[in-house]
Amino acid sequence: MSVGEQNNASITGGKSGSTALQTYKDAFTDLMAGSMGGVASVYVGQPLDTVKVKMQTFPDMYKNMVKCFTETFRREGIRGLYAGTVPALAANIAENSVLFAAYGVCQKGVAKVLNAKDVNDLSPLSNATAGFFAAFFSSLTLCPTELVKCKLQAMRETALLENKVQERIGPWKLTRQILQTEGIPGMFRGLTSTFAREMPGYFFFFGGYELSRTLLTPKGKTKDEIGPFRTVLCGGIAGVTLWVAIFPADVVKSRIQVAGSTEPMMKVMKGILRNEGLMALYNGLGPTVIRTFPATGALFLAVEMTKKFMHGFLD
Repeated sequence: MSVGEQNNASITGGKSGSTALQTYKDAFTDLMAGSMGGVASVYVGQPLDTVKVKMQTFPDMYKNMVKCFTETFRREGIRGLYAGTVPALAANIAENSVLFAAYGVCQKGVAKVLNAKDVNDLSPLSNATAGFFAAFFSSLTLCPTELVKCKLQAMRETALLENKVQERIGPWKLTRQILQTEGIPGMFRGLTSTFAREMPGYFFFFGGYELSRTLLTPKGKTKDEIGPFRTVLCGGIAGVTLWVAIFPADVVKSRIQVAGSTEPMMKVMKGILRNEGLMALYNGLGPTVIRTFPATGALFLAVEMTKKFMHGFLD
């Protein structure tokens, strides 16, 4: 039985008496696949993610990607480019495990609403809709860990602007500081802008992925049989589609989280537009697009390979 057929068992009814068990198996498989995908994505894309955050948050310091990358490497070494890797891993594992588990559930929900026989009958638009709703749940896990990641990535520049000596601090100590000074709400600074970024972003993300898979599936084969190269290509397309669509919201989120701002998202966005112009909302887009293609390709390759392994292991 193919991966697609396995995922569809809980919709079609599968074998009598096994629907509930199959649903739990599918959810666990999606959870594990998302976790492995998150790990692969971080290690491939973290250096350019650091560059992205620095360019978004300190546009006057870093006018282009090359300058930001080379100065960070010169002053902080490879460690500086991988600043925030631990919270990034936590964020990506948490986000992607919840995201892909929720996506599988939402696919089945959309299929039920549309009276589709199984999830393979869903159009790219229907899959995009499932991704939109799944992102609500993943945003709740992503926001706190990404806040810590962004603060760690921008710590040297923040200390420079405040005329302070940069403190050597790790993710756990920083988390304790936030909790002590701001409490639980401080860990969810930027949640509204995270929702505004993630939900429409994953509409385009999963829509782009499924549309690419549909277009690249050879005649006589299923989407699960397109091979590793096409899977990476489809994943890369999905990642670029996501970031181009939602980058302004990501810039606003980064500014709010690094500055610890309590201002509403739209007020921060209007301030950026008024003081810095429209293009300030696209600072860091270059390294993001360059980073996201291999990183998201690695994510989806890890997801699909993990799904195949887990289905073979659990059956």
